[in-house]
Amino acid sequence: MRRASTVTTPRKLSPYAIARTRRKKSLQRFAQAFFGQPAGVIGLVILSVFVLLAVSAPLLFDREMLDITKTLGNESLEPPNGDFWLGTDENGRSILAVLVWGARASLVVGLAASLISMVLGTLIGIGSGHYTGLAGSALQRLTDWFLVIPFIPLVVVLAAVLGQRGLGTIVLVLGVTSWPGTARLVRAQTLSVEGRPYLERAKVLGDSDWQQMTKHVLPNVMPLVIANTTLTVAIVILSETTLAFLGLGDPFLDSWGTMLDKATGAGAASTGAWWYLLPPGICVILVVLAFTLIGRTLEVVLNPRLGSE
Repeated sequence: MRRASTVTTPRKLSPYAIARTRRKKSLQRFAQAFFGQPAGVIGLVILSVFVLLAVSAPLLFDREMLDITKTLGNESLEPPNGDFWLGTDENGRSILAVLVWGARASLVVGLAASLISMVLGTLIGIGSGHYTGLAGSALQRLTDWFLVIPFIPLVVVLAAVLGQRGLGTIVLVLGVTSWPGTARLVRAQTLSVEGRPYLERAKVLGDSDWQQMTKHVLPNVMPLVIANTTLTVAIVILSETTLAFLGLGDPFLDSWGTMLDKATGAGAASTGAWWYLLPPGICVILVVLAFTLIGRTLEVVLNPRLGSE
């Protein structure tokens, strides 16, 4: 007898499994492209070190080391030695302990304010690009108005008006003043997406404005938003440092900007106490550099045409 040949048919995957497989492959390609850029890897390593220090601050240094009443027996502005690796400040506190705890405040301000900026910029940018009537024109004029006003003076005025009310005020001030650049970029990308054929078909099929913006426009502008947000974090951290240096930050908050402000007030520059000025300044520069490298790398990875220029 002749054996009947058995033919195995491939198992049909569900749409969810296909989408999951595609997302996994996209993430793998993204990771391969990102880690193929030395600048991005360097930025990620620098940022990871500071994030690790900020997260492990309670394990490295007791919170009581920042309490002025607990450091009355220490010498003020003491140079680096075996007990205090980066010396002490004008209150006898360990500068290394203040520096590590300050990383938490500076990174929280940068990330939280950038998140607010990203949400506002994305919503206003998509809205001004999608709507062509009075609403779109009003959003565009609002963006232009914020772009015309110099950024730092606007932040200083808002901080002075709202007063020194803690970390939340600083995050709010920086968040509501850093979104116009994101909105302008998102609007330009939205106008490009609005002219594509599939969006015209979505309109014909009866998709509402909200469905068009969330299902078709938002996924296409998110890579640009993510890349721009990493650059915004660097600007926000510099702005927080500027506010604190001008005395408009929270005086009870230990951040890198507050350290620079207190070091200047204590006469660290005139007395040669370089160990009080240099560490927070170097930390600000390194974190800003890290976010800038990551942001530029994301731009190249998400838009390969930039890498060939």
